[in-house]
Amino acid sequence: MNDNPAAAVEIIAQISAVPTILDVVCKTTGMRFAAVARVTADRWIACGVKDNLAFGLEPGGELKIETTICNEIRDHREPVIIDNVAEDAAYSGHHTPAIYGLQSYISVPITLGDGSFFGTLCAIDTVPRKLNTPEIAGMFKLFANLIAFHLDAHDRIDQERQGSELREQFIAVLGHDLRNPLASLDAGTRMLQRTVTDDKGKAVLTLMQSSISRMSGLIDNVLDFDRGRLGGGISIEQADRVPLRPVLEQVVAELALANPRRRIEADLSEAMVRCDEGRIGQLLSNLLANALTHGDPEAPIRVHSAASGGYFELTVINAGEPIPEAVVKDLFKPFVRASARANLQGLGLGLYIASEIAKAHKGKLLVTSTPEETRFTFQMPQQ
Repeated sequence: MNDNPAAAVEIIAQISAVPTILDVVCKTTGMRFAAVARVTADRWIACGVKDNLAFGLEPGGELKIETTICNEIRDHREPVIIDNVAEDAAYSGHHTPAIYGLQSYISVPITLGDGSFFGTLCAIDTVPRKLNTPEIAGMFKLFANLIAFHLDAHDRIDQERQGSELREQFIAVLGHDLRNPLASLDAGTRMLQRTVTDDKGKAVLTLMQSSISRMSGLIDNVLDFDRGRLGGGISIEQADRVPLRPVLEQVVAELALANPRRRIEADLSEAMVRCDEGRIGQLLSNLLANALTHGDPEAPIRVHSAASGGYFELTVINAGEPIPEAVVKDLFKPFVRASARANLQGLGLGLYIASEIAKAHKGKLLVTSTPEETRFTFQMPQQ
């Protein structure tokens, strides 16, 4: 909660239940003044007020903190209930009733969800009232909890708004400030690859190109993740029936070039499929990147596509350690990796994005993992 007590006045004013709560408190107890107060170490400020006593406080009005019993409640966090000050052993000589001419008083702490103290729900009168009953004490505690619930909800909404603004700034950085220099690096390394002839220089440029490709893929995944969450899923542009083999071959070639020490074997059909071919290429790229990261580096990665029975199927197979069973059930959720090893690169978005692309094509992405092989299979209607 904002430490500025004045801001609390505006927040309480936005809680439509507060006027009703104060009205019910007064009518039920007979008390002629009730308030929601923000209480800090050095300030007492009225945030919501019901004044039939001509006490003279309005929302935003303050009392000197040291003159209030609420200041003590802030320390011990317990309700204070006084039916008749003159007959109350603990408060008959207290300075607060003497200062304000009070004869009856009730105040209950408002404690937020994180355990912090906001203030109090309180009521006062200049005549004695019967307040110290289980029913009235329970009502005040219930209302105090209800106010705390609304304050917590307001705080969550405010945090979400701030988070949304930060996310938009972050996405803008990804979409522009990072993409532009990355494109320059990509163009520069490709130009150097045509002129550098020594083996060491070529190896360095290959590593640089691999890093650039990985960075570009990470940016794409984060952008798609954000767009998908905001728009209810990843968008696709379905074209007429197109041959997928050219785009799939291009993906395989790019990743093979970026990972020259790995073998990728492709068996691709000439199937014509109605789909967003760019997105299907992205799906394959994410599956291949996953296989390159988690698969056995000494064994080939196999890519196979085929069409039969009205369905198109694309499969990526790699050897290596099987995916743990505990991971498989959450594998297509965001920020989940296919391995329990913590030293692997990536954000854990690749398989999630691939799964969302499959859903957008009215298809599905399946996985089976055994000690012999891990197999990801994308299936969609061929249409």
